[in-house]
Amino acid sequence: MRRIGILTAGGDTPALNATVYGAVTRANQRKVEVVGFIKGFSSLFNPRVPHVVLNPLYSTIPELDPCYGGTVLGASRDYVDAGDKNAIGLIADRLKRLQIDGLICVGGDGTLNAMQALSENLPTVLAPKTIDNDLGLNYPAEPDEYVRFGEATPGGTPPIDPSGGAVVENGGYWYGRRQRGGRFDLDQMVNYVTPGYATSVYVAATGVQRVRTTAESHRRIAIVECMGRHSGYIAMGAMYGQPDLLIVPEHRLNVDRLVERVTQIYDLQKHVVIVCGEGIIDHEGQELGAEYASHDPAGNVVLSGASEALRAILIERLGDTYFTSKRRNESARAAVFTRKIGHIQRGGRPVLFDRYHATMLGGHSVDLLLEGQMNAVAVLQYTRGKGLHLGQVFANDFRDRWGHIHARLMHPSFYDPEAMRPSQVGVDYLLPIFTNALGADDVEVLRTDLFDSNHLTVPYHSVNTDINKRIRTLSEF
Repeated sequence: MRRIGILTAGGDTPALNATVYGAVTRANQRKVEVVGFIKGFSSLFNPRVPHVVLNPLYSTIPELDPCYGGTVLGASRDYVDAGDKNAIGLIADRLKRLQIDGLICVGGDGTLNAMQALSENLPTVLAPKTIDNDLGLNYPAEPDEYVRFGEATPGGTPPIDPSGGAVVENGGYWYGRRQRGGRFDLDQMVNYVTPGYATSVYVAATGVQRVRTTAESHRRIAIVECMGRHSGYIAMGAMYGQPDLLIVPEHRLNVDRLVERVTQIYDLQKHVVIVCGEGIIDHEGQELGAEYASHDPAGNVVLSGASEALRAILIERLGDTYFTSKRRNESARAAVFTRKIGHIQRGGRPVLFDRYHATMLGGHSVDLLLEGQMNAVAVLQYTRGKGLHLGQVFANDFRDRWGHIHARLMHPSFYDPEAMRPSQVGVDYLLPIFTNALGADDVEVLRTDLFDSNHLTVPYHSVNTDINKRIRTLSEF
């Protein structure tokens, strides 16, 4: 291979530039030219195919900084439909005209689906990224456990799984799970952790610490909501911020137990901090945030979200008297507040763990292409003997029997629903990631850069301005 392409797709994560940097660095060593496609798959749908040569004369362009969040290539949520043969044919022709011999896609499950649609036309490799940490498997046979219950209609009610498990929608169908028996082992996990997750947890954990002091000072109950969709990994990682209680989407909420634990803790320390994932579910398996709806001025239904749903439950169950009798707040509504950490989990400078491993995965993706791998995924594996190390799997290993990729959920053994905290297995999972997640340079940059006096007088200079000067199009090639 003499020229490969690379793109970043889907939602933002802090480690995208580091992954691209790792790929370009390895390509320089192996004398391969790298073409970066602007705004992900959107570039491939554009007949002019806007792109940037990332290593002219095998020298990395200065705009590509592994310490910088976001992606210099831009991203979009446009994806290739495997059933659209006409579009795939046009894209394949454009890549051929650009003399692209292989393609690296940096993304999650949506990117993997789009990549596979192109894999019959040229070698493709996925470099995983997602703050949700939900691209992977708890064990290799996990996709075989999914059971399809039927087609999902818009706004329809999920069917009841006779086994009592949660039912989720994927690709227009309702799915349930048949859990396997046996003991779970961390060494079995496929793609142990994805770049972007560690930085997201860092942001979430520090956010919890900052909310704590307000709750403590004002005798309040704080509910902090983390991203992650139906996966509780970020919320579990936020336990490094020492919240009192953790509620994750993988376990149905026991309201009675929640109220019991909240009152125990509040009576003891006069405040409580709760962390929840955005996709938490009630005792019937329904998303909790969808139960409590209000209306905007136009009459449209506005879903309040997980943290607001929890707040409504606690206000109703505790009542005003509980707080006024202790002279700690004038009402339950005043005593319970929510905070969403939100999109700051997706941005900013990646911490050392993400920078290092994203760079390694990017380089490994180049090696896989040059080895002739087709439709492969570069992954981070973990074993107790070797620690974290690079590996690869075939994309089809993530698919169920119908060809769908399901988001990896935290294994049930990671969480103790009675204590509402991570179990020992969950703690053991986190330790290899976060024990040395921060580097000395992370602290030094915070110390020297944030309050740089130049920030007060010098306008922000976007890397997009410089990259725009490098963009080529197919008609000019």
